[in-house]
Amino acid sequence: MTDSPEERAFRALTEKITQARGVSCDAYKDRCLKRRIAVRMRARGVHSFTDYSRLLDADGHEYDRLLDALTINVTKFFRNAETWIALAPFLAERWRARSGAVAVWSAGCASGEEPYTIAAALAETARTTGTSEWLPRASVLATDIDRVSLERSTAARYPAGAFSETPAEVLRRWIEPPAADGTRAPVDAVRSLVKIQRHDLTTARSPGGPFDLVVCRNVVIYFDRETQERLFQLFATTLRPEGLLLLGKVETLLGPAREMLRMENPRERIYRRPA
Repeated sequence: MTDSPEERAFRALTEKITQARGVSCDAYKDRCLKRRIAVRMRARGVHSFTDYSRLLDADGHEYDRLLDALTINVTKFFRNAETWIALAPFLAERWRARSGAVAVWSAGCASGEEPYTIAAALAETARTTGTSEWLPRASVLATDIDRVSLERSTAARYPAGAFSETPAEVLRRWIEPPAADGTRAPVDAVRSLVKIQRHDLTTARSPGGPFDLVVCRNVVIYFDRETQERLFQLFATTLRPEGLLLLGKVETLLGPAREMLRMENPRERIYRRPA
């Protein structure tokens, strides 16, 4: 079946974006790509993929705005509290086993709420186990491809609403009091655990490791199945034995990774790499 002119224009546009900015558009689901591109088309008042392609030629800054739209993600501290409750025993177990030298990868970290949540959870683990002196040994690698997300993660200052699901004790111990504008930031002991790095998940290369925990929630759903399977395999291979992979609640493990990981908690989508 021959593609329609609109479909050919869409393919030409995505090829242009891939070549210009190195973003692997082929890895995304077409539906997701079209929806996100449409956001920018409406914002700029153009009505066809061909016209939007011409706009990109005329305004190089529009590429940045488009990439922001493609990678937008909504999150907050301790989102889905039951997930973090389920992870707490594992963090304590791993903390003791590795004397605090726990390494975590937050893949697709968006604006940083997730990696700082992990860092705060590790700080709370150090406190409750009476091993606060081990805290500097822990590390959280926060990666994303989005320029704005990385800038926000680096700034690490968030509006009050970002903390609406944060446990009161954690908020009191590990988050600074509100500034004059109402925003808050993690305390230095938590911020110092997080390293922020640009990384494109579609390259399917690990930015480091091995890791005790890989967290990638509500990210892979935007990719096609082939890319999803490749990413799951990457996550599995970058885990230490007995390490955990945490996915979003609507995400399901696919491909070869199903033979490499076992389900630890079906409700919270937590998988373990056997020893």
